[in-house]
Amino acid sequence: MTASSASTPRSLPRIRGERHIAALVGSVIVVLAVLLPVATILLVAVSGTSEEWPHLLRYVLPQSLGTTLALLLFVAAGTSVIGVGCAWLVVAYDFPLRRLLAWALVLPLAVPPYLAAYAFGEFFHYVGPLQSALRALFGFTNSRDYWFPDIRSTWGAALVITSVTFPYVYLTARVVFLMQGRNIADVARTLGARPWRVFFRILLPVARPAIVAGLALVMMETLNDIGAVEYLGVRTLTLSVYSTWLNRGSLEGAAQIAAVMLVIVFLLLSAEQWARRQQRFHAARGTQMHVRPPRITLSGGRGLAAAGALSLPILLGFGIPLFVFGRYVMRRLYQFADPQVLQAFLTSVAVASVTAVLTVLLALLLINAIRLRRRPATLLLVRLASIGYALPGTILGLGLLLSLAWIDNTVDGFSRSFAGFSTGLILTGTAASIVIACTIRFLALAESAIRSGLEKLPPNLDQAARSLGKTANQSALTILLPLLKPAILTAGILVFVDTVKELSATILLRPFGFRTLATHVYENASRGAVEDGAVAALLIIATAIVPVILLSRPLMGDRNT
Repeated sequence: MTASSASTPRSLPRIRGERHIAALVGSVIVVLAVLLPVATILLVAVSGTSEEWPHLLRYVLPQSLGTTLALLLFVAAGTSVIGVGCAWLVVAYDFPLRRLLAWALVLPLAVPPYLAAYAFGEFFHYVGPLQSALRALFGFTNSRDYWFPDIRSTWGAALVITSVTFPYVYLTARVVFLMQGRNIADVARTLGARPWRVFFRILLPVARPAIVAGLALVMMETLNDIGAVEYLGVRTLTLSVYSTWLNRGSLEGAAQIAAVMLVIVFLLLSAEQWARRQQRFHAARGTQMHVRPPRITLSGGRGLAAAGALSLPILLGFGIPLFVFGRYVMRRLYQFADPQVLQAFLTSVAVASVTAVLTVLLALLLINAIRLRRRPATLLLVRLASIGYALPGTILGLGLLLSLAWIDNTVDGFSRSFAGFSTGLILTGTAASIVIACTIRFLALAESAIRSGLEKLPPNLDQAARSLGKTANQSALTILLPLLKPAILTAGILVFVDTVKELSATILLRPFGFRTLATHVYENASRGAVEDGAVAALLIIATAIVPVILLSRPLMGDRNT
């Protein structure tokens, strides 16, 4: 989900007769904290010297912007074809291993793009298993005897990101194919329309809004990535922010590039919002099926071909990373006892745990504010608080670094003036900055998960508790909160895992010597030793599989899907 997906909870009862100013004040503070990095980026970009813009316009933006737009276009096309095609095959046809493949198509979500890039770089390398097998099979002796595409290119980065993000489109398209337009599709078939004509002329137009929403998520993930594009040598806007700040020492220039990225984010959010409105339009007029229509059975060679077509994206997005890192780990089992790996693991667990607890508490605060003050202003505040999920980690990290530095300098100046001592850096360059960044970025994730659980509860629970003499807070603590434990646990797991995987903001904000599993893999890949980070990479993938299993459990449990 993204910031724009925070909608009005239909089942939240409005509690009348009490103003609950504290809930509103708490929501305002959360929103200000979320918007502070964005406001800082824009302020620094506008106040920067005019000397930066000519350099950026001549040497940086044309190439970086062109490469970013090309990468977004390639990834959007690839994820559309793979995600929609896989969803249609799973929904419309029956073939060997269909149910297993329908679930396995979600597994690539467990692999972050930067890990996929490292694995693809090793797998497709000249001395990697694929080219080595080709030389052995055809008798080639060196690279001049045959042509092989270079994975370190824009198309290579597009292949990597597409292979691990297509499930976003697959899931949204699959739901729409199952729930929308099934009666009209059956009518079209009875009138003699062939399956492919029904797909292109009826089901695909109905699913278009959901596909656009899924693509918006994919493109925001693409814009957020820094590890994959840096490793593959693709200069995007995200990488330009990082290099302009560190290599040229220009915070103003980095902020100005980040401002350009904010424009792209705004356009993506607008496209997703439009898609969701269109999706609600279709949902109000779509047809629902309570009985699953018969699938077309594919047997023999056609059934095997369908199973093979679905297996290919699974092998690319999940199989290759698992094979590459698994092979390295089997040769380096001793690294499980490596002090650096253990330190990175414990640091990741600590940061992710604190972030998960803090994020869930803030999400509960926002949801309770809506419950107590269900007014347009409160709903707007919650929507603004959810915008952090749409911000690329590089933008969030840079904006937070500048804003936290200003806060630290202000506190230190005040302490020097009135207390006579220096407080130093309290937030900047500490683990607290990483916790704050991840909390801002994943707050929407936690709020959405808890809100979904709350909307499943009967809407009259609050009124019943109030009629028995309970106050609003007593009702929340003794009735709603216990019932929401599964949703709260799910929200905490999702935030925990995404924090463990997070790289873009961490490499900008981490203090000296601070190492998580993600940065441990990144550091080894940066010096050309991907194999030394294999244990950490597998730990990240193993952790990320947990929410994937939670997400895909209905796909395995429902035989009608």
